[in-house]
Amino acid sequence: MRRSLVVLVLLAACGTPQERCIARETRDVRVLDRLIVESEGNLARGYALEEVVTYRDRWVYCPRPAPLPAAEGEPAPPPPPPQLCLDEVRETSTRPKAIDLRAEAHKLASMQDKRASLLRAAGPGIAQCRAEFPE
Repeated sequence: MRRSLVVLVLLAACGTPQERCIARETRDVRVLDRLIVESEGNLARGYALEEVVTYRDRWVYCPRPAPLPAAEGEPAPPPPPPQLCLDEVRETSTRPKAIDLRAEAHKLASMQDKRASLLRAAGPGIAQCRAEFPE
């Protein structure tokens, strides 16, 4: 997950100045697009999907400090035996969740209206980006 995030950040930094400017102007539209897709999926399925995070313990090998060096002329002490200790592991699972389909449809229509108004409002900013950074 972390590696893919780093790659996305690097790719975003590689865009042209015009692309970066337009991306700044349309950030809210992209957020709404993701939410609209999620809402459409919920309506198509008839239920929502929610992520549930649980924690469980597992045994792992813990590092142990190295022994002190031996005195001059004495044999080196053996390395310490491995030691087990408990570590908490995060697990994420997805489960279905009941939703009010009418409320979800209303929310979807509202988001679609808001997306249209955001695109209209971003129009002058996009035009300015194209004028300021021609390709």
